[in-house]
Amino acid sequence: MTPLDIFLNRQERLRSGWRFAVFCAAYFALFTAVGITLRAALIFSSPERTADINRLPGGVLYALQFVIEFAPALLLGWGCGRLFDGVPFRALGFSPRRGWLRDLALGSAFGFASLALAALVATVVGGFHFSLAPEGFGVAFVKTFFGAVVVYLLLAAAEEMMFRGYPLQTLMRSLPFVAAFIPPSAIFALIHTSNPNVPRGLMLAVMVTNTALAGVWLCVGYLRTRNLWLPLGLHWSWNWAMGSVLGLPVSGITSLTRAPLVRATDAGPSWLTGGSYGIEGGAACTLALLLATVFVWKTKLLRADDELKKFTDGEQPQRAASDAGEIVV
Repeated sequence: MTPLDIFLNRQERLRSGWRFAVFCAAYFALFTAVGITLRAALIFSSPERTADINRLPGGVLYALQFVIEFAPALLLGWGCGRLFDGVPFRALGFSPRRGWLRDLALGSAFGFASLALAALVATVVGGFHFSLAPEGFGVAFVKTFFGAVVVYLLLAAAEEMMFRGYPLQTLMRSLPFVAAFIPPSAIFALIHTSNPNVPRGLMLAVMVTNTALAGVWLCVGYLRTRNLWLPLGLHWSWNWAMGSVLGLPVSGITSLTRAPLVRATDAGPSWLTGGSYGIEGGAACTLALLLATVFVWKTKLLRADDELKKFTDGEQPQRAASDAGEIVV
């Protein structure tokens, strides 16, 4: 063993752990730089010379959040994939390919059903009571029920590219899947601890566990298809069902649930329903996510793209590209 073996694997490539670390460090740097640039633009465009981002309309805020999160993950995912793994852009699994729309549709159906199952479990034991939202079906309802679809899609796409994009995929090239999903799922859970209405004590542990489980569920969705369309469907529809349909807080956030289809009354206990953080902080969600993960893992409705499988099934990306008829330099 030589000192270089700490950094290089048998294929003379940077080890996957280092590749993961480089991506994370570069992403943080680029994310910060983009954020600073946008804040500077706000200052120069404001008569008060302030960077108060909350003065922007909600739709603009969410669009900016998407740009700040998605663009660095996409660019770095492509760049790191080329530099360290020798794979083309399409290896990220976000290019339209045969079956992509089917995977997105199936993911959307599975995500909605999984959230509905969590709500049903809590309702059956008396944790929730639902009634038609008192706001009616006016403009506010249209924005919450239909307009929020775009917001949920954008934010879910950003998080999928951040966590189930290059970070998961590069780890899968050298580690068993049951090890590869741990780092991105753990970070996915930790970043949600900065959300509003995060609980404390034991409830915080439940919330973090559930978010990590959601990360695993989404990783399994990627594993079964080797694209990000299925996880995107799972992710956005789960959030939309939670907020726009059932009127529950979405990971502690209530600004997107102002005029849902129905309004939930939380009768507790908090360990079941999640309290002010929302159902993702309760045991009903734990059960639903476990069942949803097993379903996505086992269902025969899903099939991985053969070419994309070659890009993540080992540390031989040049061979995969060659088999696909592409020369990677």
